[in-house]
Amino acid sequence: MPVTVVIGGQWGDEGKGKIVDLLSEEVDVVARYQGGANAGHTICWEDETFVLHLVPSGIFHQGTTCVIGNGVVIDPAAVLEEIRMITELGYEVEGRLFISHNAHLIMPYHKKLDQARERYRDADAIGTTGRGIGPAYMDKFARSGIRVVDLLDRDALRRKIESAMEEKNAILRSVYGADELDVEAIIEEYVEFDRFIDPYVTDTTAYLNEALKDGKRVLAEGAQGSLLDVDFGTYPYVTSSHPTVGGCCTGLGVPPTAIDRVIGIVKAYCTRVGNGPFPTELEDATGQRLRDVGHEYGATTGRPRRCGWLDLVALRYTAMVNGFTDLAITKLDVLTGLDELKVATHYGYDDKETSRFPSETQTLDRVEPLYETLDGWHDDITGVDRFDDLPDAARRYLRFITDAAGVDISLISTGPKRDQTIAGDEARVRVMG
Repeated sequence: MPVTVVIGGQWGDEGKGKIVDLLSEEVDVVARYQGGANAGHTICWEDETFVLHLVPSGIFHQGTTCVIGNGVVIDPAAVLEEIRMITELGYEVEGRLFISHNAHLIMPYHKKLDQARERYRDADAIGTTGRGIGPAYMDKFARSGIRVVDLLDRDALRRKIESAMEEKNAILRSVYGADELDVEAIIEEYVEFDRFIDPYVTDTTAYLNEALKDGKRVLAEGAQGSLLDVDFGTYPYVTSSHPTVGGCCTGLGVPPTAIDRVIGIVKAYCTRVGNGPFPTELEDATGQRLRDVGHEYGATTGRPRRCGWLDLVALRYTAMVNGFTDLAITKLDVLTGLDELKVATHYGYDDKETSRFPSETQTLDRVEPLYETLDGWHDDITGVDRFDDLPDAARRYLRFITDAAGVDISLISTGPKRDQTIAGDEARVRVMG
């Protein structure tokens, strides 16, 4: 029962969209297991660039079926817009996209509460996208959420929305001084959404397990990255779900015994969006260069990403938590032109050296990264498709990563497009035994 899980190995924005798009050629089903429309997966081929937020990246491969699992929180406006965009591009969606009947819906009051809370926190804001993701998950675990299946019973849907709105409007009015929302308008909007979405809704857990029983290959993709996991990330500056490997099982309903490969997607340097500790952050000309050359601006919000050197302490931690079987290194080409590269191998803390990644914010804020310096390269590597054709310094950099992380490299991205990739035996960098 082969399931491959693709996981962000850092703070998200590692280039999962491109890697999932590539791997989709080799699988039958691509399934998204957590998150919402706060994460954008960017795909580039020829002269076109597309950003998907909810529909799995495999949708652009006609022979691939896509699933939005129960662990995802769905924004109706976002998923409708994506389906329209994909259809207008000439790709068949109906019959190829299935949405879990147990997935929770993001409601207009979730977005309003998200934005109001961020304003209320002011200097202590988490740095959310304001898309309602956190409040939707809060309602899910408070057992007051509204699921896709609730759309089937109009009377029950009305009662649930009216009950929720009574509480939410009171909070918006009394706590945040915000305007109340119109209950009737929301009910009408979601009834209309039900008419459109009905052909896509199914029991995706049963569908996926039947697919596995039939020997089909499933690729599971998460959103964000491991260091934003609500349990294992830099809490409280995290997302509201589980991007780590365990989220695949709970977000899709597939057994852990079905997973035989876990690919960690790792950018050749580090970035982070929003607030929270970032030990290797560069607030200088080099950091700005990485941002400019790497086009490090959020696919969803356009926010500039914070940039820094590769952090191997953090990578070893996410490799341990997820059990990475191999790594995919992205944006290696962005480092071209730097005379030297630094890599954090340990942290200094209270006059001691540690290799432990402290996910508690107060400690991580105080650590000092201890760097190893490697030579850079100046040869343009954009589009190089063989490991042996990379400059010596680039090969040494990749070998340093795989040895320090203790995980083989199986994919290397040398540009944003599909064909700008080193894959298969041409990419394999093995840990020195």
